[in-house]
Amino acid sequence: MPKVSSVVVPYAAYLRVYEPLTAFPEPERTHWARYARRPDRPTYQDELRRSLADLLPTPPVPVPVHESGDAFVLESGGVLCVCPWRTRLRGWLALAGLGEELPPPVLDAVLPPVVRRQAAQDYERWLARNPDARPWIRTATWQIPLNWFVLVADGERRYDEASGEVPAMLRYRTPMVQARRRVARALRTLRDTVEEGPLIDGLVDVGRWLEEFHPRSVVELDYGGLVHAVPAGDLADDHSAADVADGIEALRRGDGAAAGEAYGRLVERWRAVRDRRSAN
Repeated sequence: MPKVSSVVVPYAAYLRVYEPLTAFPEPERTHWARYARRPDRPTYQDELRRSLADLLPTPPVPVPVHESGDAFVLESGGVLCVCPWRTRLRGWLALAGLGEELPPPVLDAVLPPVVRRQAAQDYERWLARNPDARPWIRTATWQIPLNWFVLVADGERRYDEASGEVPAMLRYRTPMVQARRRVARALRTLRDTVEEGPLIDGLVDVGRWLEEFHPRSVVELDYGGLVHAVPAGDLADDHSAADVADGIEALRRGDGAAAGEAYGRLVERWRAVRDRRSAN
């Protein structure tokens, strides 16, 4: 079993796709088959710590020099599925969106312009050699985008309370075909009932991303470190996926009041997380 560290790094949530081994070409397929037999596979916390450690040197290393050979592994219906970390690609993608998260003076202090320019040039050269690359993992800090909850159902929710040094866990897993079907249904309803905006745009984006993967894949929404930002008493009662589904169904019926109530429950539930983010 992997060693559990008492140092937990918050506050990120993850949307992951686990693809069956048959989706990978050789020699990568053989690599992942051997990797899955390892008894000491790292956790998401190990992944996050490694990325944060790269920011400590001077100058910082915003993107790993070498691609990770690690992955998350699960078995679904007797099929071994793998979710490669691809930390290098995800580092470039995160860097591209950092300007929307931080004011320019803060961004320049954390990652000097010369470091960002070099990383951008490296990405352009890498992308020219890998035009079809896409990440298996999406990350959100201090929040879970509403469109992620569309992909899953309340019946697929699993919650484990904290025990000793092992933190609480809240996640959903669903077959890829179900996730795609829910996206399509939600988009039909939203386009018929609300104006174009961030919710629809985000759902279109995540739907296109899902289409890149094998149809027998598994989609996972993992609260990750966000379990440390939600009050313990509220986490067990968190049924955000059910609220999103109720809201969309209410819109489909033309029941604006019920849709507003579902949205209100979501806002109230996530207010504590937003308040904690502001305090930091």
